[in-house]
Amino acid sequence: MLYLYLMGGWGIQRQRHGEQSHWMLVTLASMLGQIGLPGGGFGFSYHYANGGVPTATGGRIGSISATPSGGSGEKTWLDDSAKFSFPVARIADALLNPGKTIDYNGEKITYPDIKVVYWAGGNPFTQHQNTNLLVKAFQKPETVIVNEVNWTPTARMADIVLPATTSYERNDLTMGGDYSMFAVYPMKQVVPPQFEAKNDFDIFAELAKRAGKEEEFTEGKTEMEWLEGFYQTAFTSARQNRVAMPRFERFWEENKPFLFEANEAAKKWVRYAEFREDPLLNPLGTPSGKIEIYSDVVAKMNYDDCKGHPTWMEPEEFAGNRTEEHPLALVTPHAYYRLHSQLAHTSLRQKYAVNDREPVLIHPEDAKARGIADGDIVRIHNARGQVLAGAVVTEGIIQGTLGLHEGAWYDPADLGESEKPLCKNGSPNVLTRDEGTSKLAQGNSPNTCLVQVEKFTGVAPEVTVFKQPKYSV
Repeated sequence: MLYLYLMGGWGIQRQRHGEQSHWMLVTLASMLGQIGLPGGGFGFSYHYANGGVPTATGGRIGSISATPSGGSGEKTWLDDSAKFSFPVARIADALLNPGKTIDYNGEKITYPDIKVVYWAGGNPFTQHQNTNLLVKAFQKPETVIVNEVNWTPTARMADIVLPATTSYERNDLTMGGDYSMFAVYPMKQVVPPQFEAKNDFDIFAELAKRAGKEEEFTEGKTEMEWLEGFYQTAFTSARQNRVAMPRFERFWEENKPFLFEANEAAKKWVRYAEFREDPLLNPLGTPSGKIEIYSDVVAKMNYDDCKGHPTWMEPEEFAGNRTEEHPLALVTPHAYYRLHSQLAHTSLRQKYAVNDREPVLIHPEDAKARGIADGDIVRIHNARGQVLAGAVVTEGIIQGTLGLHEGAWYDPADLGESEKPLCKNGSPNVLTRDEGTSKLAQGNSPNTCLVQVEKFTGVAPEVTVFKQPKYSV
C-alpha cells in the first residue's frame, strides 16, 4: 500500500486567508483516508518537532509563573489584567486606533488606550508588517521601554533602553528538542555582566523593588534558587516516569547535559492512531470530537473572510492578480545564516550580503527586462515603502517572484522626513501589508504582497544600522 503524508510548514498561513491552506490540507488528508496510519495523514511544524523525533521519557524543567505563588488566595492585579489580550499581529492597529472594536475568533475585542509599551524579547521593527505604519504607531504611547542586548531597530525607536545580558553573562537552564525534550542543559555564566547590563530577572526585580513589590516578584528567591526549583520540577516528573536524575548540585557541578531516552512506545507512536482505532473513546479536542471538515462553530461566526469549511478566497495581492504598476510577488523566506533578526549584525553577514545589502533573489528573465545584473543594487518598492537590496540573479526562484529574506534590520535613510523613507538595508516588512489573515485568527499576512523592482542609480547611501547610534553612551 502506498502511504501519503502531507506536511505543512508555518509559512503558508502567513497570508490573507492563510487559515484555509491548513484546513484544506487536513481535508485532503481526510479524503485520502490515511490519518492515524504509520506514514500517512498530515502534520505541521516539523521544523520545530525535530523532524519527527520521538518524545523522550523524562521530565520538563519549570519556569517562573505569571501568577503569584504566595497561596494567599487574595485577588491581585494580574487576575484582571491577564484576562485581556489581543493578537500580537494587531499591535500597530491597536496603538493607532484606541477604542476600535475588531472581530476575533467569534468574539469582539476593543483596543485599549495604551500609554506605555514595555517590550522584552523580540524585535518588532524587523518582524512586524508595514514598518512605516509601525513607526507612526510607536509615536502614540507616552513611553516605550525596551530590554535589549543590541542596538536593534526596536531599541532605536524606544524612549528608554535597559541593557540586558546575553546568555553568556547569566546562569540558566534549557531543554533540547521543543517536542522531543531529550535533554536538560546547564547554561553556566561565562563572564560577568558587561558594563551596566543586567539579566531580565534582575531588571524586573529592581523595577518591582521601586514599586514596593520586590518580595511579591522574587518570592524571596535568588537566581540559583529559582534555577534549582525549575530543575526540581523536571526531577520530580522524571521520577514519576521512573527515570532517575541527579540532584541539582551534582548536575550543576558536572556541567553537562542530562539526556533522556525515548522508549519503544514513543518510537512507534503514530499521530491520531488512537482516534482512528476508537474515535468514541479517543475524541479530538474539537466541539464534535472529530476532524471537522465543516465547522458549525466557525460557520455561526458569519465571517465573510472565513466560512464554515475550507474555501478559496482571492487575496488582494498575490501572483494571480499582478498589476502593471506592481507586477512581482514578494516572498520572505527565512535566511540561512541567522534566526529571524538575530545574528543579522554579526560577521555572518559577510557570507551573504550583496554590495553591503540584503540579497534579493530575482529570476533571469525578470532581471533582463529591467536591465539588472547580478550584484547590482536595486530598489524594491510599492505603495507602502521602498528598500534597497543586492540582486542575486538566479533560476532558483520562479519568474514573476522576488525573494527577500525576513529579519533584515530596518535602516531608514530619512526617518521623519518622508512618509516612505528608503530602507538602506533591505528590510522586507517595509513592503508588506499590516492586515489580519481573517477575522477568525487575525494573524500576520506578509506573503500577500506585490512590488516592483528597478536598478538603483546614483550613489547608494551607506548602511548604518549596525553602528552605535550617536545618542547612545
